[in-house]
Order: sequence, then structure tokens, then C-alpha cells
Amino acid sequence: MADRKNFPLRLDPAVADALQRWAATDLRSLNAQIEFLLRRALREAGRLPAADEAESEERRARRKRP
Repeated sequence: MADRKNFPLRLDPAVADALQRWAATDLRSLNAQIEFLLRRALREAGRLPAADEAESEERRARRKRP
């Protein structure tokens, strides 16, 4: 797994609560939910580096295997 970069993130409490509820619905941690949303936004904007996109596709393919 690639190294992770840690950094503090300040969120409005209402945004944090909404993200936490969404994460719970999707069975993800809050951190995983934020990363999922950031990656999706980057992909839609055409700003996700190709290597990250390939890694993301590989992870999705592994989850689909029986």
C-alpha cells in the first residue's frame, strides 16, 4: 500500500456530522469517505494522476471478485 500523508482538517461541525452519517451508510470510515469524495471530484475534474486512477480501478476490480 502507498504511503499516506497525514494532515489536520478543520470542518464545520454540520459538515462533519453529515459526512459521518454518509460514511456509516456506505460502511466506510470518515477518513475513507472523505478520500472517496476527493478522488471522485478529482476524477470528474480530470485532475487525478493516471497512476492513482489505475490503482483505484485495480481496487474496485478486487472488490468485485468472488
